[in-house]
Amino acid sequence: MDDQQGEPAQPADEGEQAVALALDDLPGGARAAVEAVLMVVDEPVTEEALAAALQLSPQDVGAVLDELAQEYAHAERGFTLRRLGGGWRFYSRPEHAPVVERFLLGGQQARLTQAALETLAVIAYRQPISRARIGAIRGVNVDGVVRTLLARGMVTEVGQDPPAGAVLYGTTDLFLQRMGLDSLDDLPALAPYLPSAEVLEELAAEGLA
Repeated sequence: MDDQQGEPAQPADEGEQAVALALDDLPGGARAAVEAVLMVVDEPVTEEALAAALQLSPQDVGAVLDELAQEYAHAERGFTLRRLGGGWRFYSRPEHAPVVERFLLGGQQARLTQAALETLAVIAYRQPISRARIGAIRGVNVDGVVRTLLARGMVTEVGQDPPAGAVLYGTTDLFLQRMGLDSLDDLPALAPYLPSAEVLEELAAEGLA
């Protein structure tokens, strides 16, 4: 009975060891394994997620990622390995953006409009913020623009304003990725040029926000 109960555990241990040994036996070892995973991710992946998948320590994975990133930068490859939005991912080099854009869009510019960019900036610097207050800052109705940003995944609903019950908006991880930022703390110091909370309250009192 004891021997029979203990037998199933042995193949499991051997299987775990086989996976670990197979990683070392693969061409390129851990470095190539990390590259292989990064090639198929759609969003930045954390060191912890890579470590769990490859049965390595986060420290070892971090060392591999740093080494690869420096290697690609030194070799002036057409892509870079960067840590953005809390995770790692391959990106085309910024210098090659015109070439990539021409290939993907056939020469057409599929960028956000000026109105969308201005609205996105207001949300980024004043989040969480309601649609009405965004309109008060910009001086125009922003309902359509906010819907566009929501559809593109650049902003999301983050709650409600307790006094008025209005929906509050904030930026997403996709926004950080597209802007090349690791966190909102990396935003340029533009906030002082936007209306303060006190000014917004005055606008609200006048029925403009």
